[in-house]
Amino acid sequence: MKAFLGMGLLGSNFVKAMIKKNETVQVWNRTFSKAKELESFGAKVFENVAEAVRGADIIHLTLRDDDSVNDVLKNAQSGLKPGAIIIDHTTTTVAGAIERTGHWKKLGCTYQHAPVFMGPSNAFEGTGFMLISGDPEVVGKLENQLSAMTGKLINFGSETGRAAAMKLVGNCFLVGFTAALGDALTLAKTVNAPMDDVDKLFASWNPATSISARVKRITQDDLSKPSWELNMSRKDTSIFIKTAEEAGTPLAVMPAIASLMDSWIAKGYSNHDWAIIGKGRPISK
Repeated sequence: MKAFLGMGLLGSNFVKAMIKKNETVQVWNRTFSKAKELESFGAKVFENVAEAVRGADIIHLTLRDDDSVNDVLKNAQSGLKPGAIIIDHTTTTVAGAIERTGHWKKLGCTYQHAPVFMGPSNAFEGTGFMLISGDPEVVGKLENQLSAMTGKLINFGSETGRAAAMKLVGNCFLVGFTAALGDALTLAKTVNAPMDDVDKLFASWNPATSISARVKRITQDDLSKPSWELNMSRKDTSIFIKTAEEAGTPLAVMPAIASLMDSWIAKGYSNHDWAIIGKGRPISK
């Protein structure tokens, strides 16, 4: 039997998918009404978190952060059966994931962090990506059932906390990518480019396919042989910013990038590859 704690959009759809497979699931949410909605789908609903986990062999969590995970598990502790497996899909700090793994092992339970890149529809359909790392024996026991919850289970090896680290890396990229895309769409409006044409551009020329190559480029020690010079990319960035400002719709991200470029140019890297900005700000000697 399973328990699921945290009935947000992701958690509730995970539960619906489990019930669809004829699994028995006990659910809890801090706001009881959200858990109550799952009753009509066949979930066993509890107001008390310790009662929600009682008798469960596996407990899944989709909560907010380290503090909420620690608080909920502390309150659930009296109901946990010896040897229970706790699978946490929450995006947390690396230190938090490591600490909980050791803490619950001492208490006779298994804590496994398995964060996800999944939306609500992915959780219901069993698609998307789930990350995992840690004790190979534990991962091996959980691999089949976790794989059934997602389109792809990515194993980052035996280091505890590595999955948490890679989830943070991925989310950092998504936040930056979305903000930069927002600037691009703002610029499109200022130059009267219809969204159909923007969609056509990115459907035909998809820069996302070059991410792996760009990571390798950025991490090179020597960027003195450019494919696009930093000073030229800075010139283009000035055009983006000026065009948007003149239209009264200033960009949110590009000014910060321009400042980053200027810091590298001031250090003498004007003719280097523009990928150098991916290294952050130059260190002052």
